[in-house]
Amino acid sequence: MSVSTPMLVTFVVYILGMVLIGFIAWRSTKSFDDYILGGRSLGSVVTALSAGASDMSGWLLMGLPGAIFLSGISESWIAIGLIIGAWLNWRIVAGRLRVQTEHHDNALTLPDFFSSRFEDNSKLLRVISAVVILIFFTIYCASGVVAGARLFESTFGMDYQTALWAGAAATILYTLVGGFLAVSWTDTVQASLMIFALILTPIIVIVAVGGLDDSLAVIRAKSLENLDMLKGLNFVAVISLLGWGLGYFGQPHILARFMAADSHHTIRSARRIGMIWMILCLGGAVAVGFFGIAYFEKHPDQAAGVSQNGERIFIELARILFNPWIAGILLSAILAAVMSTLSCQLLVCSSALTEDLYKGFLRKNASQKELVWVGRLMVLLIALIAIALAANPENRVLGLVSYAWAGFGAAFGPVVLFGVCWKRMTRNGALAGMVIGALTVLLWKDYGYAELYEIIPGFAFASIAIVVFSLLGRGPSEAAQQRFAAAEAQYQSK
Repeated sequence: MSVSTPMLVTFVVYILGMVLIGFIAWRSTKSFDDYILGGRSLGSVVTALSAGASDMSGWLLMGLPGAIFLSGISESWIAIGLIIGAWLNWRIVAGRLRVQTEHHDNALTLPDFFSSRFEDNSKLLRVISAVVILIFFTIYCASGVVAGARLFESTFGMDYQTALWAGAAATILYTLVGGFLAVSWTDTVQASLMIFALILTPIIVIVAVGGLDDSLAVIRAKSLENLDMLKGLNFVAVISLLGWGLGYFGQPHILARFMAADSHHTIRSARRIGMIWMILCLGGAVAVGFFGIAYFEKHPDQAAGVSQNGERIFIELARILFNPWIAGILLSAILAAVMSTLSCQLLVCSSALTEDLYKGFLRKNASQKELVWVGRLMVLLIALIAIALAANPENRVLGLVSYAWAGFGAAFGPVVLFGVCWKRMTRNGALAGMVIGALTVLLWKDYGYAELYEIIPGFAFASIAIVVFSLLGRGPSEAAQQRFAAAEAQYQSK
């Protein structure tokens, strides 16, 4: 049996398991509400782990450990910012968004919610937000396809084009068939696999080096800067890294998990589960990169793979330190991270096309069965576009992914935050916030003012715009204020 055979077997078993879950979810998908939000039936564990897995892509097991391995512990500021942002999102937005969407025409998507919450009869909010989702998420999906292709390419020696289809096919199939329930159930399995890999790997690395004290001594001997949280960073750089946490308020694929919880009471326990999972996973990813420094400093003869590409640190440690069967399971965690994010992004794109554009403008009276099948076709369409974009991994469009997070965070984040917390917010405030947030990100990115991460000015200017334009115009109608108050009262109820 060749070294790659156990890995191949574990990958195949894992992928077949995900597809099987998709077909089981098919049987529970009767309406478009089921396909897009799982009939709002998610319990606390699935809500928490699905939100976490859909958030953390291949970056968690490749990008973050690679950055720590190359630059030291100073790269962990971004993890701290993400933890703070995620906790605030769970604490302030999650429960309120769950009840507000139900009170506003049982909104299934963010554009749907914006349109109903702010009584936008012109449908301008719906169209602008749906277009923003489609542009950014199609690019996001392409990056996920590339990450999956790179994993198959490096693990099994496939050529890039074959790896592209192999990596994307299973994700497309279970999302296409099972919709939101399939995505959420598979996310739960994938989140469990990710946390297993990120707790086990650094422990084995530390043991292989000779223990915690020996590991720290080797890292310290190589360079004291590896232990410096402020290495090469000024105040603006630290604030920029922490600013990543602001993005959580506006990510449609994460907010969809809150909307799908079976009740707002579920959110409290889901928050605890989700935050514990996130802290352990991010801590594990940082530890893999950090203690990987010690391992390869002590075993330079095995460092060829990471010397070429620091982001391979997790893959190389899994291959070197583990039995091939266990290594296959651990490397499946990278595929899990990629698949979980890609699947929910495909579904959010599908919902924007189906609910907000097809049903909103073309077929207002479409049946539930028709909408489900249109939703499936839209998943396939977006997936094929993403694969086409990913066919050339050097394509510059993939560079846009670096600020897609900022784009969503600034365009949608303040609108969602104020929308669920401030009764006086109006449609003009929402429009101004969305447009100014998105434009600020685009312009700031181009000109790089003060090297400040563009989400911070984008979020700030969008928030100011929301307040100013809401107060300048006529206030919300009495009916809108009553709906908001009824939802808030339900949220505050025990």
